Amino acid sequence: MKIRARLGTATHVSASSGNLILRAAREAKIGQVVTSGKGKRIGVVFDVFGPVESPFVAVRPRIEDPERLVRKDLFIERKER
Repeated sequence: MKIRARLGTATHVSASSGNLILRAAREAKIGQVVTSGKGKRIGVVFDVFGPVESPFVAVRPRIEDPERLVRKDLFIERKER
């Protein structure tokens, strides 16, 4: 069974790559599916970077107009153990 876990809040869209950037509230792995609060697929984790204690996550969006997600919480799907 899959559960959604809060990944973090989107802070901005990168001008150079178009990726959504957020400060991670939990560990993320490249390739993980990222969803909205309603469960809609937003994209995938493209990169994890920055300080180990408080990393940032770049999400490659698969939607039009990712700017509308700035200041919104995003989630990752993970398998329940």
